[in-house]
Amino acid sequence: MLSFRTMSALDHVDLELLAALADDPRATVVALAERLGLSRNTVQARMARLDRSGVFLSYERAISSSALGFPIEAFISVIVRQAELPRITEELLRVPEIVQAHGLSGQVDLLVRVACRDTQHLFDTDARILAIEGVERTETSLVMGEVIPYRVVPLMELARREQ
Repeated sequence: MLSFRTMSALDHVDLELLAALADDPRATVVALAERLGLSRNTVQARMARLDRSGVFLSYERAISSSALGFPIEAFISVIVRQAELPRITEELLRVPEIVQAHGLSGQVDLLVRVACRDTQHLFDTDARILAIEGVERTETSLVMGEVIPYRVVPLMELARREQ
């Protein structure tokens, strides 16, 4: 897990390397080295250190749920009995329509993102979540469109300016 201590240890070269990867996620180590004016070994060593430190969240390629036949996306707010959260999480992992889930503070305990074939499939998926022992209530919000996709480039630019 990435810690604050690890995050603050990123220097300008790390941030430049991350910016280059954000510009071209498929860039090879050699291409990154040429672009940044560093040796291949330096880039490789820094990439390995960043990887060990938990800087890279995933190497999984993002795939459109619509392309897979699941064009309906929704966020389901889930209220649970807190003491049962670990078991509920394990059960949620078995629901293939769940593409992401976050634990929250406040009145909602979990925010679950689902992808479904149609509204009936969404209704059935919500019912399966609600049927899990310890889930007390759900509230579903249909995704109408993504207005700001997941991004970290502005954060990297801010971190570079603040160094």
